[in-house]
Amino acid sequence: MFKKYFKIILLVWLVAFIMLPHLVSADNAALGKLQDVSMTEGGYQDASGDKLFTIINTVISGALSILGVVFLILMVYAGYNWMMARGEEEKVTKAKETITRAIVGIIIVVAAYAISIFVMDKLAAGTLNGGGSANTTGAGTTPAATQYPDGGGEGE
Repeated sequence: MFKKYFKIILLVWLVAFIMLPHLVSADNAALGKLQDVSMTEGGYQDASGDKLFTIINTVISGALSILGVVFLILMVYAGYNWMMARGEEEKVTKAKETITRAIVGIIIVVAAYAISIFVMDKLAAGTLNGGGSANTTGAGTTPAATQYPDGGGEGE
């Protein structure tokens, strides 16, 4: 009976922990100031535009991040089951299978993330056939590369 209530309380706690920041919707003045500094001093563009690929990239990245959290939960669950098996081969085998499936799942998630970054980078460049790259995902972009496209620096 305790296990049943414990699982319900744990589930409610996890949902509350995940949803609480979204429910509060507090205004963070410091974050707004940091965004202003990045726009004026950092040379970065505002990512909150209405470009479709930016929105899609954000949704895909968020979904794949949630799947990463699911992987972590599955690994902890399988480890707990393995430790609580107390030598029963059937339970140990089930826990090992859960770990194996979780690892295969995270490999698929990482591959999907890499593919989505590649495709979104090509969409940002306007071509999927190997043309130039605008690299709007932020990967490999430095302020010096943004400000000095010819590769030169301030001292040159």
